[in-house]
Amino acid sequence: MAGNATTMGHLALHYSPAAEGPKAAKLLRLLGFSETQMLPLPGGNFYRFVVNDSHHAAGDGVIYLSAVPQPQQNLVDAVHAALKIGQADQHPSVAGMRAMLEADPEASFHLGFLVPSLERLEEIVLALQEGAANDPDLQDRVELTFNRARLGDTDVDGRLDASPVFGSVTRYAYGRNGVQVFIKTDLLKSGALGENTVLELDYVFPGTTSHILSVVEL
Repeated sequence: MAGNATTMGHLALHYSPAAEGPKAAKLLRLLGFSETQMLPLPGGNFYRFVVNDSHHAAGDGVIYLSAVPQPQQNLVDAVHAALKIGQADQHPSVAGMRAMLEADPEASFHLGFLVPSLERLEEIVLALQEGAANDPDLQDRVELTFNRARLGDTDVDGRLDASPVFGSVTRYAYGRNGVQVFIKTDLLKSGALGENTVLELDYVFPGTTSHILSVVEL
């Protein structure tokens, strides 16, 4: 860490049950993260990832992946029982929460990562789509939602129109000069109901100070 500059150190992700560990780790590898350690533990494997290889021996850019602790799982189970999730008399707030996230994946807890190039982001998305279609570990476990940059820049609009990922997208981000990919997966557990996690991959077009991660436009 240079001088007094604080960096983002690490985050902790969880999977459940224990047998899901290798599948969750596979997903993180597909997202482009580098696995640096795996400890086989009785309650489920513990993994260390870094966002890219330059962080391999550093103390930032780290993602830890481990099984949901049992006390936390007990609490999630109690919440599900109290709200009667999946039953005919399920509490109406559950449907409301799920509908909100379906319409806007970034409306609640999620984790965002900045990808260095649009080409790299497209490569990751195409690999995810291939895995979700053909890999038994990922089938029906990954849901993708896309936001393209707001219209107005001829170069940006033209590049996205030609994109194999964003060319047909009709959703727009809360800003310009950038794109967003939301990956919702039940291979990772978080959020109010402990059911899934939303990961966000972003790309910002260079040469502008006004983009989706600097200025919010409604």
